[in-house]
Amino acid sequence: MFASFSQGFLFGLGAAVPLGPINVLIMSTALRSYPAAVAFGAGAMSADATYLVLLLFGLLSLLDHPTIMTVMGIAGAGFLLYMSYGIWSHRHDPVHLQTIEATPPVWANYLKGYALTLLNPYTVVFWLSVSTYIQTAHLQPLWTILGLFGGIALWITLMPLLIHRTKHLFSQKTVTIISVVSAAVIAFFGLAMAVRIVREFF
Repeated sequence: MFASFSQGFLFGLGAAVPLGPINVLIMSTALRSYPAAVAFGAGAMSADATYLVLLLFGLLSLLDHPTIMTVMGIAGAGFLLYMSYGIWSHRHDPVHLQTIEATPPVWANYLKGYALTLLNPYTVVFWLSVSTYIQTAHLQPLWTILGLFGGIALWITLMPLLIHRTKHLFSQKTVTIISVVSAAVIAFFGLAMAVRIVREFF
């Protein structure tokens, strides 16, 4: 039990910690609102849970089809570019004195995190690899999955908390620069996904 949970926990951290579009968006959101940043991460984790349910019912392999993966990839790339534009257009928004109206709605960030992860075709590949790993390593599926989600949950709550609590150390100019860089990184991920989709499926 402990071995399965601990390996799942480390697997979850290994999947959550590396810099990717979700982490960049969580970091960018955390500068202005901690609840919104956590909601974004929770949305992404909920999409993982959705794919887990499909995996348990044996339906996830049906999504591993070139046409479906292509459509998901194109939609995901487009959504990343949309998110990049959103960060860019709000790059000058004040971060230290936020009004209630300026605070990002929690539910909107949850849906963005959910949609972005759900439209990522590599999430399907990730969960198929998790299934294979659990079987080949002879782990207990339940405890491995609990550990995995525990690792992800820890990361999406503590990482934005650290950023939000230290935002007073950044000047408004620095925050603007961070927003510009974040927008560029997200755009890069979106364009890179689009290029990979074109190379792999066309």
